[in-house]
Amino acid sequence: MSGFKNIFSFLFSKGSAEEHVARYVIREHERGRSLSEILEDKYVQNRLTPEQQRRLLDRPEILHAFSGDTIEAAKASVS
Repeated sequence: MSGFKNIFSFLFSKGSAEEHVARYVIREHERGRSLSEILEDKYVQNRLTPEQQRRLLDRPEILHAFSGDTIEAAKASVS
């Protein structure tokens, strides 16, 4: 029965690291900071791998908050 419970555990999770960082990125951007500067923050670096950072840049809320050119430049800078 525990295997069945684990299958649906994502429904009750309090949010992934990517979700938390996405909210942080948008909040910091609203305060006037650039995307490249925000992505260099220890908060982001300590919570997401480079692969997760690239995935973060494809999230709808991030795409909505930033221009396409800004997103492409950020993707290119993620190591």
